Amino acid sequence: MSDIKLVDLLTLEKIEEGLFRGQSWDLGFRALFGGQVMGQAIAAAQLTLPEGRVAHSFHAYFLLPGDAKKPVVFDVQTVRDGRSFSTRRIKAIQNGRSIFYMTASFQQPEPGLEHQFAVMPDVPSPESLPRDTMFDEVAPESMSTRMREALGYHKPIDMRSVQQFDSASSGIHEPKRYIWMKAEEVLHGNVHLNQAMLSYASDYHFLSTATQPHDVSVRDKNLIMATIDHAVWFHHPFDFDDWLLYCAESPFSGGARGLVRGQFFNRQGKLVASTMQEGLMRKI
Repeated sequence: MSDIKLVDLLTLEKIEEGLFRGQSWDLGFRALFGGQVMGQAIAAAQLTLPEGRVAHSFHAYFLLPGDAKKPVVFDVQTVRDGRSFSTRRIKAIQNGRSIFYMTASFQQPEPGLEHQFAVMPDVPSPESLPRDTMFDEVAPESMSTRMREALGYHKPIDMRSVQQFDSASSGIHEPKRYIWMKAEEVLHGNVHLNQAMLSYASDYHFLSTATQPHDVSVRDKNLIMATIDHAVWFHHPFDFDDWLLYCAESPFSGGARGLVRGQFFNRQGKLVASTMQEGLMRKI
């Protein structure tokens, strides 16, 4: 199954008007990877838009764990189509239950006042860094057979971490993380596909940034972590088949929750997207 491409995962089957079905990838976790649901949800909404409109933001809530062995049905509601903006509400369904909700807003591109106060950090180039996957930090002998078989699913995204953390062991680190990312597939400037792929990738290593100051391993069986909500704002067009730097930091944790925020920069230092996520971090 490792030869299945990410573009295939983000290509949905139309069941009927406003209803779409997406296949699932079993990545060896207890539940469906949140990035998959977000990428497929925005892809479903894109299929219902007036021509020329592209996403500028979405806000999503994760309600129930998804089953990675089953497909997901997406119910897209057209909330509004105005002269410049369109709004969609997307519900993800498995086993007759809603597992996820997203509200997404789309805009006809137009000129306007521009500024950028965000500054891309000075980091090594991606070519100078080794490639990693979500499982590089875990010794192969500690993985289940199912998790080892799932490694191939991470090949569509080439990720190269600037800081190297051993998530299999505890330690105290500053709550920030920089990762170069790019899709392995050629996207031919397809704006919708670029946005769906970035949505998928924006969940990589995100909530774990909030654990770094707490001397706890993300592999600790007494630590429960789960995404509660996730938001993305798209600022400029980008090519995700070229390198983007994902800068994540956690400004706060407390009340069994962690908050993280992220910024995607292209190689020229332009801020192309911003992200926010809050997640459950509970010790039992």
